[in-house]
Amino acid sequence: MLLASFLCVQTVAAMPEEWHPAKGPLATRWAADVSPAHVHPEYPRPQMVRPNWLNLNGLWEYAITGRGDLAPSHYQGKILVPFPIESALSGVMKALQPDQRLWYRRTFTIPRAFAGKRVLLHFGAVDWEATVIVNGHEVGVHRGGYDRFTYDITSALVPGPTQELIVSVWDPTDAGPQPRGKQTLKPGGIMYTPTSGIWQTVWLEAVPASSIADLQIIPDVDHSTVAVSAEVRGATRGLSVHVSVTDGGRIVAQGQGAPGRPIQLPIAHAHLWSPEHPFLYDLRVELKRAGKTVDAVTSYFGMRKIALGKDAHGITRPMLNGRFVFQIGPLDQGFWPDGLYTAPTDAALRYDIEMMKRLGFNMVRKHVKVEPDRWYYWCDKLGLLVWQDMPSGNNDTPDAKHQFEVELQRMVLQHRNHPSIIQWVVFNEGWGQYDTERLTEWVKQLDPTRLVDDASGWADKDVGDVHDMHNYPGPGSPQPEAHRAAVLGEFGGLGLKIDGHTWENKTWGYQGMADRDALTRRYVGLLRGVYRLKDHPGLSAAVYTQITDVETEGNGLMTYDRAVLKVDASAVAAANRGEFPEAAAMFDLVPSSREAPQMWRYTFQEPPAGWYQPDFDDAAWKEGPGGFGTPGTPGAVVRTEWNSGDIWLRRSFTLEAPIPAHIELLIHHDEDAEVYLNGVLISHLPGYTTSYEEVDLGKDARQALKPGKNVLAVHCHQTVGGQYIDVGLLGAK
Repeated sequence: MLLASFLCVQTVAAMPEEWHPAKGPLATRWAADVSPAHVHPEYPRPQMVRPNWLNLNGLWEYAITGRGDLAPSHYQGKILVPFPIESALSGVMKALQPDQRLWYRRTFTIPRAFAGKRVLLHFGAVDWEATVIVNGHEVGVHRGGYDRFTYDITSALVPGPTQELIVSVWDPTDAGPQPRGKQTLKPGGIMYTPTSGIWQTVWLEAVPASSIADLQIIPDVDHSTVAVSAEVRGATRGLSVHVSVTDGGRIVAQGQGAPGRPIQLPIAHAHLWSPEHPFLYDLRVELKRAGKTVDAVTSYFGMRKIALGKDAHGITRPMLNGRFVFQIGPLDQGFWPDGLYTAPTDAALRYDIEMMKRLGFNMVRKHVKVEPDRWYYWCDKLGLLVWQDMPSGNNDTPDAKHQFEVELQRMVLQHRNHPSIIQWVVFNEGWGQYDTERLTEWVKQLDPTRLVDDASGWADKDVGDVHDMHNYPGPGSPQPEAHRAAVLGEFGGLGLKIDGHTWENKTWGYQGMADRDALTRRYVGLLRGVYRLKDHPGLSAAVYTQITDVETEGNGLMTYDRAVLKVDASAVAAANRGEFPEAAAMFDLVPSSREAPQMWRYTFQEPPAGWYQPDFDDAAWKEGPGGFGTPGTPGAVVRTEWNSGDIWLRRSFTLEAPIPAHIELLIHHDEDAEVYLNGVLISHLPGYTTSYEEVDLGKDARQALKPGKNVLAVHCHQTVGGQYIDVGLLGAK
């Protein structure tokens, strides 16, 4: 797939190019490639490319004033656009407060090639409310932190070489109700440093009086066609739209029609787009009058279909091009230590996607953030399925709900041409959730070609195309339904701190790991459980938290600076493909009570010391079937009620030689659990789970086993809420 070649002039503010990044907590290796003369020079809109454009990234003047103040007469320094002011790469690294306003200023010169044409000023994204002033004339006010917007500034231009551009920005972050994802004024835990102001490329473009404003590209795999519509700005009388599709320079389809009307093109023997074969067709769209080309853009598309269907066992599944593809992907929050929302370079954007592919992922969930168009381009180009979240907000007033819906619609319409995006996620974990049924149906109407997830985790409303649960560390699965597939929207969160590569000295994860080997083993164990759930009850997709560390979160497969891969890549890739050679014959060594009741000795009264030893006399204890707990505890299969603070369990079993080479603990505990095998403490698990999990026990557990009689002993302590304990052992030869 070739993007059209074009000429771009990279300009910077008319001032000495004295710049250096601020000293932040951490930086990526790509930060060294950033300079005022070389900052995101790539054409920023790969699905609608023109050759005649001017990049306005670079050094601008900036000032911070009170929110209600007029434009400053003097600016306080220089800022590198398009990096947010809170980032190190902006060169400023200052926090913008809700009662403040951020001002940008620069000058530019209109190229001679723009003469006689309309001049468009494009912003990739500005967070959050942007007022744009050209030569003293306000040309528009835009509210929305994640969508691109454009103003025709032709009438605001003045004679002479120098034009002035001023942008003022107000961003309340989480002191306001607008969509902002995980940005907060007080970063910590799962919430992060804000992004305020310009954070995507700013550029100028010259177009004729009548020009192509937007494209809609709808592939139809079932009928081997593609429908292309061109929205036109300016007068349309006498205009026609001409479309040609090429494969490696060879024209495979041509057609023409009216502006704003779908033009159906047959794609014979179509190459279908998939993660394994991300084939892209090139597209050229021309606007003509009396046979003469008035305007032209180049684009691309993939022939790809996503829809629900039934597999051979009658389970509802997402079908990619008519076949079930089990989706495994990481959660990706799109943060960078040096640029925050803005990656330092286009190469850095590409690297993350290449690493996901290297690790065997075929999907990614873009979490409560919308990326620049070039990120989706690399997903299209390299072959990665995308679940796209809507960034969350408070949505607690009519105005806030209106703004949420405005930005939700823009997200869908602006990114609907990307073949990589297969699912829209309306809400995350109930954050700002309202009118779920209506909004889910509305998104389906906006884009009937994709799946819609009504809510990822905890707040499902029985609508949309998937039932999405979260389970840490997990895994777990909802039950597939007649009209919805079962997916695991988040699990994992295994933490490992890598000294020298952290945002702060203190990091956290949902479950800490000792080292790289332990993290790899635990990850493989989790994926083994995921693939078991694929077969029963019928899990269709799973999202691991997460691809990189983010600020104090240390649960990434890579460090925040992308410098260290914390796992064995080949082992993780094999697990993501469902290949587990070291435990291919995994079996129930000591069955749990998940499928059938198993008998245990138990007591609610604290027993004497040594209760876990093999020769302890438990004859006075009660006997009953597992599992033990209270009804309603998530994921529990309660057969004996336990509602006190503590429970002690013992169970004898007999093994024949040889002892299995690989042993894992299968456990569902709520809350803290200690597990002994023949008097040896083989696992101490604080906290709780919401489903059965597999724990790699290592050589100590195997050495504790012996042919003949063995004893499992368990203590579980509960503080508040639901409670449950059940244990089994898995083995592999």
